[in-house]
Amino acid sequence: MEQKEGIIRTEYSEIMQKSYIDYAMSVIIARALPDVRDGLKPVQRRTLYDMYELGIRYDRPYRKCARIVGDTMGKYHPHGDSSIYEALVVMAQEFKKGMPLVDGHGNFGSIEGDGAAAMRYTEARLQKITQEAYLADLDKDVVDFVPNFDETEKEPAVLPVKVPNLLINGAEGIAVGMATSIPPHNLEEVIEGVKAYMKNPDITTQEMLSYIKGPDFPTGGIVVNKDDLAEIYETGTGKIRLRGKVEIEKAKGGKERLVITEIPYTMVGANIGKFLNDVYSLVESKKTNDIVDISNQSSKEGIRIVLELRKGCNTENLCNMLYKKTRLEDTFGVNMLAVAGGRPETMGLIPVIRHHVNFQYELATRKYKNLLAKELDKKEIQEGLIKACDVIDLIIEILRGSKNIKEAKACLVTGETGAIRFKTKKSKEEAGKLRFTERQAAAILEMRLYKLIGLELEALRKEHEETLKHIAQYQEILGSRGAMAKVIIRELDKFRKEYGRQRRTAIENAAEAVYEEKKMEEIPVVALTDRFGYAKAVDVPTYERNKEAADSESKYQIPCKNTDKLCIFTDTGQQHLVKVKDLPFGKFREKGTPLDNISNYNSGEERLIYMDSLSNLTGKTLLFASSSGMLKQVDGGEFDVSKRTTAATKLGDGDRLLAAALTEEKETIILQTNKGMFLRFLLSEVPQKKKGAVGVRGIRLSSDDEVEAVYLLGEKEEKTITFKEKEIALHRLRIAGRDTKGVKK
Repeated sequence: MEQKEGIIRTEYSEIMQKSYIDYAMSVIIARALPDVRDGLKPVQRRTLYDMYELGIRYDRPYRKCARIVGDTMGKYHPHGDSSIYEALVVMAQEFKKGMPLVDGHGNFGSIEGDGAAAMRYTEARLQKITQEAYLADLDKDVVDFVPNFDETEKEPAVLPVKVPNLLINGAEGIAVGMATSIPPHNLEEVIEGVKAYMKNPDITTQEMLSYIKGPDFPTGGIVVNKDDLAEIYETGTGKIRLRGKVEIEKAKGGKERLVITEIPYTMVGANIGKFLNDVYSLVESKKTNDIVDISNQSSKEGIRIVLELRKGCNTENLCNMLYKKTRLEDTFGVNMLAVAGGRPETMGLIPVIRHHVNFQYELATRKYKNLLAKELDKKEIQEGLIKACDVIDLIIEILRGSKNIKEAKACLVTGETGAIRFKTKKSKEEAGKLRFTERQAAAILEMRLYKLIGLELEALRKEHEETLKHIAQYQEILGSRGAMAKVIIRELDKFRKEYGRQRRTAIENAAEAVYEEKKMEEIPVVALTDRFGYAKAVDVPTYERNKEAADSESKYQIPCKNTDKLCIFTDTGQQHLVKVKDLPFGKFREKGTPLDNISNYNSGEERLIYMDSLSNLTGKTLLFASSSGMLKQVDGGEFDVSKRTTAATKLGDGDRLLAAALTEEKETIILQTNKGMFLRFLLSEVPQKKKGAVGVRGIRLSSDDEVEAVYLLGEKEEKTITFKEKEIALHRLRIAGRDTKGVKK
């Protein structure tokens, strides 16, 4: 029988939408965002659980990270070894985590951005707190276990974390259409905040801030917008302003030095190098003359960046300048987004603590229910053994008179004596009264004879008393939320006492950094650009002394001020602005710097057509001519713009800018084509237009011809050129009308 193929017809857009939403939710829930209960992303949770399973405890030898990563990838996290190792490394870095969860041995990177060594070289094991506060109750069935990706193993859906890890260690992650950024906090303060919430669930965010002062970054630093914290923690979003800690030390000769001993958390990594480069740039650009030298003396002992200052420096103004112009003051964007109840949710401080506390009650309930069940089972067996010891002679008689274990067990449980031989009728009557439970009977049958020793009997009775105490204790805890709260708080206090540390980040209100920027002394200079696009600036006396060499070596010599801007016009119709102060200044024999490096001009894709200073263009008119013969005049003031790059003229498809020139004191224009057509007409025939216009046609071209050169002549100016080995006097050409063919030469 022929089987029909099932074809489902649907809109392609619907399939794309559904597939993308599925992918987005997978990234959000199963990869990028932490769970509000344990504060861990799936890769972190799986790595810690795998270390727990491998027995890599805090009091055991370190194991190779490659073993941990491989095992985690093979069992729980099939998303590549690099993501697992990166998560493992971050959990071991003290400068990134408020409370490191992994004890790393080997090169795990540095605060200055150095990467960790390859996983085959490094070793790791669990930290003590991770074992005691994150993984301790996994054997007590307090969390659900779910199948792994190929359903060959079981993994915990969430770890039974007893401290608010989401707040202590913070979190960073980029999902699809959303991102999380939660700052780390102080363990002691967070535990005090949790206790305060458990005692008063109606506590406000403002009241909570008396316990949890604010973020506590592992790099220290200073939070300078204390008054904004209440709103940030209420909404779960906002910006925290961070500053590094700066100390002033006395140096020799009455000089001072600024020493940065703590950095903003956002500067961790490559941004330390960027900070040093920013300070170099401030010195090179003459923004400050107060810094004589800068050195990074940081070591394992901590951060120490030293700025040597000149004598008489205004240190307060310099500090404010560093706050403004470098990352010594930075913002940490807070977005407290986490997975709660299987969906992403932005939460304030109180909701995060509420979720944690509810999770603790859930863990405690499951834990003590399981413990109670075990103790009740023990109680049942212990009572059976104690009772059996009192009638041990009868039980021995039953065992000796039974043909098999089934008959003996039936007698112990139901008092059935029909198949058993007894020595006396009284024994049979006593045996008929026995009513042990199934489990008690099994325990009696498995009991060893040494248990009948007096001391063993006494130990059994004491053990039974302990069991009864535990049962009463567990029933009390389960019977009252208040009693359970006391147990949770007692455990939190234990962690606080053992693992608490002093706050590192100071919280205060500080005024906005204000500094007086020294105005540049305005002086006349000459900007020089050679044919290779290297530019520099020299003062006028230097130019005058080297005028002959400067004019011969430079394509452009532009008199201007050091506060001026240079306009670069390219064949693509773009205008690029360069600040004269960005040019190397001083020595004539300096090569200069490529224009590509200090502007958006790209010499590989554009050709420089014309260059002049913005001040020289203002109040004058600039002529634009394209290779297709389009012309227009533009007022120079239109090029005074704030953008570094803007369109100087509009070009048609396939057209390019051929020339740009000032029209001052010029009367006629000559267009020369590739095929030797020359057209001379009055400049007044070219209209003045906006820079966004295309312009008007200057010459009628044949289909395979284009304009090759443009010349401007004054009223009595004479100019002769050589074209195809013929000398042509441009000033002798007849003046014709614009938009004609011209004459052949």
